[in-house]
Amino acid sequence: MENNTIGDDEFGFFYLPTSTTGAIVTHQNYFLSYSETHEQPEWVAYELKKEHLSKNDYKRPFFEMDAKVRSSSADWRNYKKSGFDKGHLCPAGDRRFTYKAFKETFLTSNIAPQDHDFNAGIWNRLEQKVRYWAKKYDGVYVVTGGVLSKDLKTIGYEAVTVPDYFYKIILDKEAKNTKMIAFLIPHKDTNKSLQSFVVTTDEIEALTGIDFFSKLPDNIEEKLEKSSSIDGWKF
Repeated sequence: MENNTIGDDEFGFFYLPTSTTGAIVTHQNYFLSYSETHEQPEWVAYELKKEHLSKNDYKRPFFEMDAKVRSSSADWRNYKKSGFDKGHLCPAGDRRFTYKAFKETFLTSNIAPQDHDFNAGIWNRLEQKVRYWAKKYDGVYVVTGGVLSKDLKTIGYEAVTVPDYFYKIILDKEAKNTKMIAFLIPHKDTNKSLQSFVVTTDEIEALTGIDFFSKLPDNIEEKLEKSSSIDGWKF
């Protein structure tokens, strides 16, 4: 049987995806690659550790523009009366362990326009499932974003793109056999199961032009990214 295990020593730093824009921003509790063309991140990446999970009930702060984005992140006013939620990509619920970490998710570089029923429905279910996996598997790596392309609907005076699809890729590095699972979900309300939206990471790479987890050993990366198996992921 092929060994699919990654040693802890190989995870000395976070496995960031490639950036198609060159605008990688480092925050204390997550990373992102900003797309000025679409006025949102092409991806947000972070580690969700078991000890990050908290039920702290902080008051929601106002959204603010991200001073670390050189081109300036979108103004929150683009979303006003747009009919779309300010959808977190690094969820506030994943960063409740301190108020500072929680507040950091309320930057406009960490949001994308999301239909409310989608945001509160299937997307929220997936976010909750990721927290469940982080607890069960003692931490996971998460990369998430919208599929950005030309000719999509936009909102606001800065023409913030409204993605037709959102993706989330989860890597469990602590398992006996390292595993990965990827989701590609149409941007609309649905009652379908999460399992029905599992795809290969290769499919998301083809749609986005982003190379995810490229620093994994080649044999492991190839095996994980071409698989759409849900084996080992408890739903």
